[in-house]
Amino acid sequence: MYADENVIKIKHEVLYEVAKLAFAGTLDQEKEHIAGKLVPGPKPQFRCCIYKEREIIRQRVRLAEGKAPGAVDDGNIIQVISSACEDCPISSYVVTDNCQNCIGKACINACKFGAISIGEKRSHIDASKCKECGKCASACPYHAIAGLKRPCKYNCPVNAITYDENGISVIDEKKCIRCGLCIHKCPFGAIGSKTFIVDVIEAIKSDKPVYAILAPATEGQFGQDITMESWKKAAKLVGFDDLIEAGLGGDMTTQAEGDEWYEAYQKGEKKTTSCCPGFVNMIKNHYPELLDKVSTAVSPMCAVSRMIKAKEPNAVTVFIGPCIAKKSEAKDHNIEGNVDYALTYSEVRAIMKAKGVELLPADNNYQESSTYGKRFGNSGGVTAAVLEYMKEKDYDCDPKVCKANGAAECKKALLMLKAGKLTEDFIEGMACVGGCVGGPSAFKDQMLSKKDRDALIDQADTRTIVGNLGQYDMNKFSMHRVEHEEETNSLAE
Repeated sequence: MYADENVIKIKHEVLYEVAKLAFAGTLDQEKEHIAGKLVPGPKPQFRCCIYKEREIIRQRVRLAEGKAPGAVDDGNIIQVISSACEDCPISSYVVTDNCQNCIGKACINACKFGAISIGEKRSHIDASKCKECGKCASACPYHAIAGLKRPCKYNCPVNAITYDENGISVIDEKKCIRCGLCIHKCPFGAIGSKTFIVDVIEAIKSDKPVYAILAPATEGQFGQDITMESWKKAAKLVGFDDLIEAGLGGDMTTQAEGDEWYEAYQKGEKKTTSCCPGFVNMIKNHYPELLDKVSTAVSPMCAVSRMIKAKEPNAVTVFIGPCIAKKSEAKDHNIEGNVDYALTYSEVRAIMKAKGVELLPADNNYQESSTYGKRFGNSGGVTAAVLEYMKEKDYDCDPKVCKANGAAECKKALLMLKAGKLTEDFIEGMACVGGCVGGPSAFKDQMLSKKDRDALIDQADTRTIVGNLGQYDMNKFSMHRVEHEEETNSLAE
């Protein structure tokens, strides 16, 4: 269960209202009325007053438009909604009822900043003076001082979140890997991501062909009766020209990465995967010296987008999945031919709701990828696919792969690689525990959806990776990032 369970409804209502007005062509004229409509008053629904509630809605509307919630935009996909963050406790260290108001005052003596004073019943910490060094908590013989970490800060795997002088959370854009793990951990719903629903709706309304690319992690998320065919039908009713499963791109990435791994294996070189943008962002922002180890193979999302644009150069491509970092890949990574926009499930469902379209049960008869491509959404799925491809190609290769499951394991693996102590030949990095199925915008918990997911994938035919790709002209587009060398050089500078 998400920590922001009770505010998810508000998020979805804002997305729906924005989508509805965008389709009607009246968003610019009517968006100022959304806050009043959702918070009519006179009594507040979830905050101290209706005025704060309305301000939070206004900032959410800006996020839904793809803008920063406030006046300053640092370019990050992930943003702090300051009006919502103001209700979070400011001090990280708090004196509890365990304080005996003892004579020794070890806490006061330990503090070098004069932040602790004697209270009537217990010591008091002045949050404006506290530097969060923790020496008072260590000194107290009763362990009466609790060190509290805000959920957003505690769950950030790369320590990208701090607080400003007013106690508002601040995301360091240069450290943030855009994984989105902080978003649902905030019980105030004070962190969100920019959305591109307005851009997608405008594309649908235009005369350009618009294609949806559906993440492999989707199967099982919405129950066993909601199939890839269900999504294809719904996408066409919304206005997309077609929907293609990104698992096909998984097969394409497998081929490109398998050939690259085999070449590296022959040379005794180590490589990492490149399909998880959160993992790639971690390397770029925290281990730039390892960037040349990243596979140049594009992600499945990009592979399908390039295939589509090779046929229709003016096509608009839209990825749909549980990943926040995919928005970063689409906008920040500067990869030619990549998708134009990335949407989460809640965002695309807001678009569907605005058009009166629902996901309905359908036969499980649409398949465009091997089962290995479908399993790209699971931790270890990329490794399984590449090893299967090498087997199909009769490559004389038996590589050992470190399957880093989650950001913590990714950091550990990269540190080992940096130190030259990685025993495995390759690293498969997944920033989310469980892989994409554990993404921050997943519709259902991966353990709850596993049974349905396995059942749907088990119904797929057993086509091979090589056999499946034989149906496509892979010479029409490149499966590698031409910007890779330029990125490496710029970071080295």
